[in-house]
Amino acid sequence: MDFESAGPERHLIRYSGHAGFTPEVIASAAGTSVFTESGRELLDFTSGQMSAILGHSHPAIVATLREQVGHLDHLHSSMLSRPVVELAERLAGTLPEPLSKALLLTTGAESNEAAVRMAKLVTGKYEVVSFARSWHGMTLAAANATYSAGRRGYGPSAPGNFALPVPHRHHPDIVDANGELDWRRQLDLGFELIDAQSVGSLAACLVEPILSSGGIIELPPGYLAALADKCRERDMLLIVDEAQTGLCRTGDWYAFEHEGVVPDILTLSKTLGAGLPLAAVLTSPEIEQRAHERGFLFFTTHVNDPLPAAVGNTVLDVLSGERMAEQARQRGAHLRTHLDKLLADHEVVGDVRGRGLLLGVELAGDDVLGTGGADRLGAAVTQRCFELGLHMNIVQLPGMGGIFRIAPPLTATEDELSRGAAILDEALTDAARAL
Repeated sequence: MDFESAGPERHLIRYSGHAGFTPEVIASAAGTSVFTESGRELLDFTSGQMSAILGHSHPAIVATLREQVGHLDHLHSSMLSRPVVELAERLAGTLPEPLSKALLLTTGAESNEAAVRMAKLVTGKYEVVSFARSWHGMTLAAANATYSAGRRGYGPSAPGNFALPVPHRHHPDIVDANGELDWRRQLDLGFELIDAQSVGSLAACLVEPILSSGGIIELPPGYLAALADKCRERDMLLIVDEAQTGLCRTGDWYAFEHEGVVPDILTLSKTLGAGLPLAAVLTSPEIEQRAHERGFLFFTTHVNDPLPAAVGNTVLDVLSGERMAEQARQRGAHLRTHLDKLLADHEVVGDVRGRGLLLGVELAGDDVLGTGGADRLGAAVTQRCFELGLHMNIVQLPGMGGIFRIAPPLTATEDELSRGAAILDEALTDAARAL
């Protein structure tokens, strides 16, 4: 049964802008694959919503859910349970000092909301800086710090939000004598503009170490450290959003470790629950103490719930026990070899980038097919991949063309990664020929 015959528009609110649902109903999922009601298998190169880092229906997670739901699932928000206490302690153990205080929530937007709220309370200020291609969620503070989509038509945003230019090496806007991105000059100019607009109330800078919805843009080496310096100069807190990069996906436990920078506040989600709704805010005892003294309030129905916390503990068990950070580096290098070959073989592929098993392929359709060509090509390649048995996620942002976000489960085998790359190769050939 497909969506057209099912008539989903009769009862479902469409929530993806102008994008539609996939053309078939999904019946089940296991490992790196999802299966449609018609019996088709699709390799899942998006890990669900970039979350299922251990694949679908991982046996350890299934076992944890079955056991935990039978004796302790949900509690009043003031009550603590052993899974919550253990997960907070274990998360602290994976992080550098002083990130040792945790708040467990459900979604990435919620964790960013709590982090911004905490930063405002602790600093006594309210202005927030984030990247011009950012995505931090659709709730109030998170949406106000999101610039890649969803800003038009909803009325005025909250005052005090500023956009920082994105240091995009493939599309440099400020260049040095060699024509390369001059990110230091760009960062200086960005903060000169922010300082000119600020009323002196800069509270926090909220950033992803690799912008995902913004097009898999990896910050240049040294950028995050320089950004942290800018924050310290202004008594701002640095909040790093690792919804998609955290917990081994990029080849490190946390992407910020790659630069040797420790944020003031870290937010996790997506990968922490491996497909289940679990998020976290982590900060230092000093910041937590100041927030508590000032009456920090972030009650939610599912704060510190035991069921998802038990899942989070199992996720940490698998990630550490199976050395998933190392596996992400190795499997990512394997997949990157295939994608680099696509770059060499296809005129319509303009760039391959990313780290570990969070990779991006940017189409150069505008150069080959004219204005709007990348968007048309991206949609055609996505459709053809689906027909051939591969689910892909395309980002289409003005001025950037079509960019595939490739984030298979860390449990994907080399054979599965090779098979997915071969399907993408065939889809690129077919779609380019058709256009």
